[in-house]
Amino acid sequence: MSLRISTSMMYDRGTNQLGTLQSNMLKTQMQLSTGRRVLTPADDPVASARALEVTQSLEINDQYKTNRQTALSSLAQVDTTLGTVGELLTDVKNTILYAGNPALSIADREALAVDLEARMGDLLGQANTADGTGGYVFAGYKTNTLPFAQTATGADYYGDQGERELQVGSGRKMAISASGSAIFERNLTGNGTFLTKPTGAGNTGTGIISPGTVTGTVKGHDYTLSFAKDATTGKMQYSVVDVTNGNTPVLPATDYKAGEPITFEGITFDVKGEPAAGDQFAVEPSKNQSVFTSIQNVINALRSTGTGPTAGAKLTNALNEANQNIQNASDNVLSVRASVGARGKELDYLDSAGSEMDIQYQTQVSDLIEVDPIEAASRFAQQTTSLQAAQQTFKTATSLSLFNYIN
Repeated sequence: MSLRISTSMMYDRGTNQLGTLQSNMLKTQMQLSTGRRVLTPADDPVASARALEVTQSLEINDQYKTNRQTALSSLAQVDTTLGTVGELLTDVKNTILYAGNPALSIADREALAVDLEARMGDLLGQANTADGTGGYVFAGYKTNTLPFAQTATGADYYGDQGERELQVGSGRKMAISASGSAIFERNLTGNGTFLTKPTGAGNTGTGIISPGTVTGTVKGHDYTLSFAKDATTGKMQYSVVDVTNGNTPVLPATDYKAGEPITFEGITFDVKGEPAAGDQFAVEPSKNQSVFTSIQNVINALRSTGTGPTAGAKLTNALNEANQNIQNASDNVLSVRASVGARGKELDYLDSAGSEMDIQYQTQVSDLIEVDPIEAASRFAQQTTSLQAAQQTFKTATSLSLFNYIN
């Protein structure tokens, strides 16, 4: 049985073959020009789907990088502001120490009070620092609310306790701000465990009480230290009662010696000077107090005390209390600033890890969809040769005719 090949069939098959060869060559040429092996999802559905997932991960990682830059900028502003706050508190503390000079006149104290008012104004300015986007750094979540407003007793806080956060890594949210309440309001009084101070303004002696130290288990009760003269010996004595337990006696009447430690229930302090009969001092648990209140108390003390030994003792007690409170505020600022610095350091580590993830994702995408240029170039050369050979063959085959063999 003979097989007949018609002219039309020969042309159809030839052109189809040439079209296929040319299409393959053009695809290879496109791969070389774009650097991609997978030009459409149909080329490799599995690789295309996986490449899409990896590309999305790469874009999310880029967003984390942008978030980290934003977080670092915000934390840098917080750190700079806290550094200024620390310097202002150091100035306030130095002023308080200088105010204890007994040679100062009433006019000198007034000058110091005016200076402290200026420092408090500066401190309020830092507490109300704007973030550059229309909000306030220390307002918590209430970014559009002015955090602090000055009052007769210091300043009131109108922000909240929140700390704004940003997603800076796949599993890490980081606070990029600090609550004004945590910085300026949550400052413990006294030595951080208890506070010693005269009770009211009724003391007439020159007793000066120390901040005291913790020497055992402290119950956290309120106590009153009272002075009275022994009716028999005429000596000055002191006694301590537990106010929280209904003025239960804690220390019986004991002869007073200036500077001698007074110890009870884990608390130790001393009193110097010459307390008068009826003088009282309070020992109470430390509590949070605004730094603005602490400064305002010093200003009031500088302006309210007169002259003489009793007034001098009253001022010294107020300055001792304020000095301790401002020191606690300074320590708190340092603690918050250390936390901000630790977060900044963590961002550096996250940036390093993010850069490594970028390289991994880019490598995966490259392995999935990019073409091997050497292999593609070799394939393109082979396809070009095959197309040229097919074109020559087709030309030769279609030019055959019986008329070529007729004499």
